[in-house]
Amino acid sequence: MSRLLNLAGVAERVEFRLTASRLESSVLFYQLARRHYPENYLRVTRLRLPPYVRVLLSNTFPRTQVTTRPGGGFCYGPFRNRDVAGEFESQCLDLFQVRRCQEDLAPSPGHPGCIYGEMSMCPRPCQMVVGAEEYRGEVHRLTEFLSSGGKTLLDSIASARERFSEEMDFEQAARQHKRFEKVQEVLRLRDDLAGDIDHLHGVAVTPSVAPESVELWFLARGVWLAPRRFPLTAPGAEIVSLDRRLRELSETLVAPRATVRDRQEHLALLARWYYSSWRDGEWIACPDFGSLPYRRLVNAIHRVAAAQTG
Repeated sequence: MSRLLNLAGVAERVEFRLTASRLESSVLFYQLARRHYPENYLRVTRLRLPPYVRVLLSNTFPRTQVTTRPGGGFCYGPFRNRDVAGEFESQCLDLFQVRRCQEDLAPSPGHPGCIYGEMSMCPRPCQMVVGAEEYRGEVHRLTEFLSSGGKTLLDSIASARERFSEEMDFEQAARQHKRFEKVQEVLRLRDDLAGDIDHLHGVAVTPSVAPESVELWFLARGVWLAPRRFPLTAPGAEIVSLDRRLRELSETLVAPRATVRDRQEHLALLARWYYSSWRDGEWIACPDFGSLPYRRLVNAIHRVAAAQTG
């Protein structure tokens, strides 16, 4: 019996498309599967949704949770796996007075409370020790900390440490220094891609099937734009620097309209490529396209092009 696959009885033609990177292959496979298998394309592509740390702002007394479904609050991620996300969530909550219980609170002086309240790690809104407005102020500090990559809390602690040093209160200054180091330890638990997904912008630079070119995959607010083929030399006789061409290109970028499902699946594609052992190309993150680090991007383009021809 022949081991060769014979499709003569079921196929009329074979279509193919050349790809030059694992990211391009992954995105193309996802797009085709979603088109031809709309009911079970996630199973066909084996696309695993990455976890996030979400702050449920719609709750009267917001809490955090680890979830694979971004949306419905402030979402921070994506993380490489649930264990990493859970550890970051736990260590992050040590820095703030935000509850860890998962119940929808019905505050009452007779509420039994929990061990975290006894350890002064929660302001005990369940027992009406603090009100909703005061509690939300602490939650706001948490979301600001995450949005800024820890900068808001680090700056506050550094300012307090400096003030105590000037006042010759070295015991308090040393205490603030330990807090500063603790915050840095927590921030080191973050995965590289983790951030406020509403402001997750960046560009992946990958090889191209076209000679002396690369593919630029721009991501806006967690959603992929159509890839842009970027030749290393400008067309025509005019000599134009890569920096100038990239700036002109960035001015044409428009964030696409996308559903929550689109965003979570596009972020899953990014996480699968970035956190994989087979990642090819380079990823450069930025707060928005108006602040693209052009020098880093130019260097990345040269490295990817050199590896492609090497």
